[in-house]
Amino acid sequence: MFQAVKTETLKEQNVPKSNGNSNGNSNGASKVEPPEVKLRPRHVSGGVEEILDPFCDPANPRKISFHDVTSAAFLIRGGVERTPCPKSTSSDLYGMELYLKKDFLQYTGSFKERGARYALLSLTDEQKRTGVISASLGNHAQALCYHGWKLNIPVTVVMPKAAPIMKIQKCRNYKARVIVDGNDMGEAKSLAMRMSQDEGLLYVNGYDHPHIMAGQGTIGLEILEQVPEPDAVVVPVGGGGLIAGIATAVKSLSPKTKIIGVESEKCASFTRAMENKGPIHTPIKNTLADGLAVPKVGYNAYATAMPLIDRMVVVKEEWIALAILRLVEEEKCVVEGAGGAGLAAILAGHLDELRGKKVVVLLCGGNIDTTVFGRCLERGLAAVGRLVKFNVEISDRPGGINDLCNLLVREGVSIKDIMHERAWLRDIYTVEVKIVCETVDWTHSLKLKNELKKVYAKVEFSDVPLALRNDPEA
Repeated sequence: MFQAVKTETLKEQNVPKSNGNSNGNSNGASKVEPPEVKLRPRHVSGGVEEILDPFCDPANPRKISFHDVTSAAFLIRGGVERTPCPKSTSSDLYGMELYLKKDFLQYTGSFKERGARYALLSLTDEQKRTGVISASLGNHAQALCYHGWKLNIPVTVVMPKAAPIMKIQKCRNYKARVIVDGNDMGEAKSLAMRMSQDEGLLYVNGYDHPHIMAGQGTIGLEILEQVPEPDAVVVPVGGGGLIAGIATAVKSLSPKTKIIGVESEKCASFTRAMENKGPIHTPIKNTLADGLAVPKVGYNAYATAMPLIDRMVVVKEEWIALAILRLVEEEKCVVEGAGGAGLAAILAGHLDELRGKKVVVLLCGGNIDTTVFGRCLERGLAAVGRLVKFNVEISDRPGGINDLCNLLVREGVSIKDIMHERAWLRDIYTVEVKIVCETVDWTHSLKLKNELKKVYAKVEFSDVPLALRNDPEA
C-alpha cells in the first residue's frame, strides 16, 4: 500500500472512505464492479430526474491502488506513446532542475488516451460489442473515439454546442457516433446518461471512472523511470482524475516526492472541495485552461488524491498565457491552457520553495484552438511587458503621424495597432494617437517612453506588466 504524505494545511481534511475492493480479471485489468448492474435514477429538487453513475457514487467513492496503475501500464503498453521527459532548456532561468513531461505528444494531443484505452480494454466481451458512451468538450472524447476505433469498440460521445468544431470533426473522423447537444457540459452529460440507460451503453466518466484514473496514473510510473527521485511533480488539476492517478503511482514508489496541483483562478474546483471537505459545485468562468474547467471534482478522484496531495496552487490567467508563450519560444512546445498551468505556477512565484530542486512539470495537452492560441501569445507578451499600449497627443498638421512613426522606427519598436482620436480633445489643433506596439522588454518600453516625452507634452503608458509587479496577489 502506498504511503500518504500531507502538509499541515491538509491534515484536517475529511476524506471519504472506500471499501477498496478490486479483483483481477482474465485480461489483467483491475475489475471494478458497480454497486448495481443498472444505472439508478434519483429525483432532485424541482422534480428533475438525475441518473447516478454507479462507478462514481458519492456515497461509495472508490480509491484506486498502485496495483490498479500497474495493471493499466501492462495493458496499454504499445497502444499509447511513452512520451519524453527532457530537462528544460531554461532550467537555469527558473532556478531549478526542471523537467517537462510532454504528454501532449500523444496521438490525439493529450494524456486522456491512457485512461481511455485502459477503460476500453477492461470491458467485458459483451460491453465491447455493445459499446460505451461519454460526454466531453474535446480531449476525453477524442481519446475515447480514437481508441474505440482502433479496438473496434462502438463509441458514442455527446459534445455540448460550445465544443470546438475541430474537435467535433476529429471525433467523427475516428468513426464514432457524435451528438452535439446541450448548452454546457451539464446538459450534455445528462443526455449521455439517459442514452446510456436507454441503450444499455456503459458510461465512461472522463476523470472519475476508476479505470480512467488508473490509466492516467501510468504517467507517474514513466516520470519516475525518466527522472529518478524528483523532489516534486507539478500536475494541472481539473476533475481530479489525473492528479489522483499520478499521486497514487508516485507516492507508492517515491514517498518523499511532493505532489503539487495547479488550478486556474477561473475554475478552482479542487481548492473549493478542500475548503468544503468534499466535492462541491463551483461556478466556472471562461478560462484559457478550458481543459481544467470542471465545476465539481470527481468523488473517486477526491477520495484518492486528497491524502496524497502536498499542496494546491491557484494561478491567474495571465500567468497561464505567459507560460504558453514561454513554452513556444524556449521549448518549441505548443500547449493548451491546461498544459501550461504547471509552468505558470513557477513563473508566478508560487513554487519558490522548489528552487535548486529537481522538479517535473506535466505538459498534459496541446489541443489549443488557433484563435485562442493567438490571444494567449498576445496576453503573454503583455504580461511580461513586451506588448505595450500608450497614448500620445501630437500636432494635427500634415506630417505629424510620420514624425511619430519615424521616432518609433529609430527606437526599434514594431507597431501592432494605431488609432486616431479627435472628437474628445480640448485643442482642435491636436490629435490623440493610441498605439499598441511590441518591444524587446519593459526596459525598452521605458526608454521609448522617455524619448516620447522629450518630443511630446502628453504621453500616457499602460500599467506595469503583471509579471513585473511587486504584488503578492498578482
